[in-house]
Amino acid sequence: MKTNTKTIPLAFGSGVVELEIPEKNLSSVILPSEPEAREDEISIIKKALLNPAGSKRLSELVGPESRAVIIVSDITRPTPSAKLLPPLLGELRLGGARDENITIVFALGLHRRQTEEECRKLVGDEIYESIRCIQHDREKCRRLGETSFGTPVEVFEEVAAADLIIGTGTVEFHYYAGYGGGGKCILPGVSSERAVLSFHGFYSKLFESEPLSGRVDSPARQNIEEAAKIAGLAFILNVVINSRKEIVAAAAGDFIQAHRKGAEYVDAMYKVPVEPADAVIVSCGGFPKDINLYQATKALENAVPAVKEGGSIVLVAECAEGLGDEVYERWSLECKTPDEAVEKFRHCFEFGGHKSAIVGKAAGQFKLYMVSKLSEDISRSTYFIPMESVQKALDAILAENPDAKIHVMPDGGWTLPVRK
Repeated sequence: MKTNTKTIPLAFGSGVVELEIPEKNLSSVILPSEPEAREDEISIIKKALLNPAGSKRLSELVGPESRAVIIVSDITRPTPSAKLLPPLLGELRLGGARDENITIVFALGLHRRQTEEECRKLVGDEIYESIRCIQHDREKCRRLGETSFGTPVEVFEEVAAADLIIGTGTVEFHYYAGYGGGGKCILPGVSSERAVLSFHGFYSKLFESEPLSGRVDSPARQNIEEAAKIAGLAFILNVVINSRKEIVAAAAGDFIQAHRKGAEYVDAMYKVPVEPADAVIVSCGGFPKDINLYQATKALENAVPAVKEGGSIVLVAECAEGLGDEVYERWSLECKTPDEAVEKFRHCFEFGGHKSAIVGKAAGQFKLYMVSKLSEDISRSTYFIPMESVQKALDAILAENPDAKIHVMPDGGWTLPVRK
């Protein structure tokens, strides 16, 4: 008798792969509680700008002579900057700001510089040609102070010199900062290399504790917000996007109060109570969340609460740009086993190496499979068992345990299972 199966599409880069899973093995498809009825995206943005949390309207914070900087996300983030910027610029112009006094800064953190084509795509042709757009330079930063965590506040000089600093971003779960968005546009977004390394270095003291994702009281979030206050971040516009990358909520105003509103939206939509299963098959949700393994590991971490100790996790991530970080590559070659990576990280923080330790920690608890465009050698060096397809990965799990109960997470970059 033919086994009843369910076909589940999983995003893979800019495309889709399909998983056929026997219904008797499917524990659940872990999906966000996304709203059915949505307003027009631009209306959502404008409503947030008209009703800022804990702040005056942006048009009241600017004047004709004000030098304003708008910080936008880089290509590794899903923030729809091209949709955010027109209403944001409209508010600035309403307050008398002149286009020649406005600068858009791409927040790179320690990521690679972008091509002109990528910059243009992020903000749109019209804005790219009419507003000055520059990329953050971590070598050209001004020291402004230090947080209580000992992190130097060293901010890109073009941002530090502005009269009005405006941040944009997407509020989503973050493995270390609790959530993306808010003051993260400052630290690590437009900070010096020394500041970013100090910020991430603190993680070595925390990564073996309880998960930090989805916590507004994350020590990293506190560090971020101290830095943003010292830098003078005056206003933010943050959005929440769904699995189709559509804007479903927005919050604007004070960088803490508006961020918390965004976090509430995210919790309601993307925290999903689950009973841990024998295995989890998780897709990052496609590009850009699976642009490289450095980014894709966030979906791996989100999947951890949904699987039993000793179970299996299948990460479905294209990784068209490889591992995405030279240090991560080096650690993967130097640390031959997961335990070596974890032990090294306990005593030696190195930015990029933390990803090796994060995966190493997971590999010590679970059996890790990966479906990607990475070579077999690279996949194995990063503590995954490479599989040529998601179907083959499922077959491997069922070969060990034909009765395995399996959760499927199509939007692992957004969704955070919470154990019941």
